[in-house]
Amino acid sequence: MALSSRTAPRTPRPSIELEVVSTERLSAHLVRVTLGGAGFAAFENRPETDKYVKIMFTTPPPESAPVTRTYTVRRVDAVAGTLDIDFVVHGDEGLAGPWAASARVGAPLQLMGPGGGYSPDHAADWHLFAGDLSAVPAIAAALEALPADAVGRAFIEVDSDDAILPLESPAGVEVEWVVDPTHDAEALAAVVRQCDWRTGDVQVFAHGERESMKALRRVLFDERGLDRARVSLSGYWARGRTEDRFQAEKREPIGQIL
Repeated sequence: MALSSRTAPRTPRPSIELEVVSTERLSAHLVRVTLGGAGFAAFENRPETDKYVKIMFTTPPPESAPVTRTYTVRRVDAVAGTLDIDFVVHGDEGLAGPWAASARVGAPLQLMGPGGGYSPDHAADWHLFAGDLSAVPAIAAALEALPADAVGRAFIEVDSDDAILPLESPAGVEVEWVVDPTHDAEALAAVVRQCDWRTGDVQVFAHGERESMKALRRVLFDERGLDRARVSLSGYWARGRTEDRFQAEKREPIGQIL
């Protein structure tokens, strides 16, 4: 008997193996790893600008199950047969960051995907982007996908000036870096709350630290009364939580954004 769509298990995405083609230090805390190789032929690209992959890292002991981490695909070059992934690096903290900081050309990497859900709507009257360093790859990809006559604002929170990097955007989209070394969960929401709010249909992309996104949720829905269908809002990580704990909390009230 066939299962209904509600009860049918998801078909696991097949994993593909790529290899490191090059690495580039973009800023003090951001490293770009370019992946390619024969496995790229199995990569099925998607049109979304927030497309993401699940990367599988092996950890000691060798027989242990791979640990997965989710990352945005910054750019796909179908001609060159490569894709770029930008990793946030804070010294030896975490798993993926240290790997990216020390990655060598030819090193293998297994991933699954991509998935995705957001693309800029060219019919929107204006665009609003908000996030932190973890959201820079998706925001940067979205800015580059906007039409030349697009208008809007992008607010990106970082903890120091050395995290700021140049981003390409249409002339009518202003990019503002919000430097907050105190890690105030309300900092990004406060800037969005006080910005000049344009009239007309706005499409929003807001992703980043979980508590910061909750604060933005209040601004966007409670104060501005936006339609949820016009807002892509999600927590990428949670301060003080390991990645595994953060993922587990997504199923708990504390982890709910919407």
